[in-house]
Amino acid sequence: MAAHQATPKEVGMLTKPPKRPRIRDAEATQARILAAAKKEFAKNGLGGARVDIIAERAKANKRMIYHYFNSKEDLFQRVLEDAYSDIRTAEQKLDLERLPPKEALERLVRFTWTYYLKNPEFLTLVNSANLHKAKHIKKSEVVRQVSTRFVDMVGNLLDRGVKTGEFRSGIDPVQLNITIAAIGYYYFTNRYTGSIVFQRDLMTPAALEERIRFNVDTIMRLVEA
Repeated sequence: MAAHQATPKEVGMLTKPPKRPRIRDAEATQARILAAAKKEFAKNGLGGARVDIIAERAKANKRMIYHYFNSKEDLFQRVLEDAYSDIRTAEQKLDLERLPPKEALERLVRFTWTYYLKNPEFLTLVNSANLHKAKHIKKSEVVRQVSTRFVDMVGNLLDRGVKTGEFRSGIDPVQLNITIAAIGYYYFTNRYTGSIVFQRDLMTPAALEERIRFNVDTIMRLVEA
């Protein structure tokens, strides 16, 4: 009896890999939800943000949001944790320990300024968190860990400056960080009223450059020996 010869259709069935069932990419879905939530919370705060808008922008649905993040409050906490993690991770990548103390400190001051300028949603998220007395990050282990690493980094920078004789001793790295953040934070969060009060456009390239030079000079004068 002659051997059966496979038909072209049968050959195709043998050579083509079986179709795999479509698997939902949970990580990608959560990333889209978080990106949409970040924009919505930054624009409208916790109280004004709407979950249905977040779902629409994330190409998800409300049930999926609650499945992954439990509640609107928990989603807000996650957005805040990611926001703090993002800036702290970027700070760690500055490799300040490889630079001389003064140069490292100037890089940090300029980075903070530029980060606020390019990420205005970070400032509005922080504002919203403060309106709720920081209850969403009060017990956050994520925020605690990234903040501790940052304070240690600034502390090590100050210690190196003291050893080289460039910085005076006794400077609290927490106080220094508050000052660095404040001189940039205030400028950007008050840019509209400030432009009217001081009768100058605070956001022109020339004004921004003038301000960052002033910030660097101010911080250097605070720490110099």
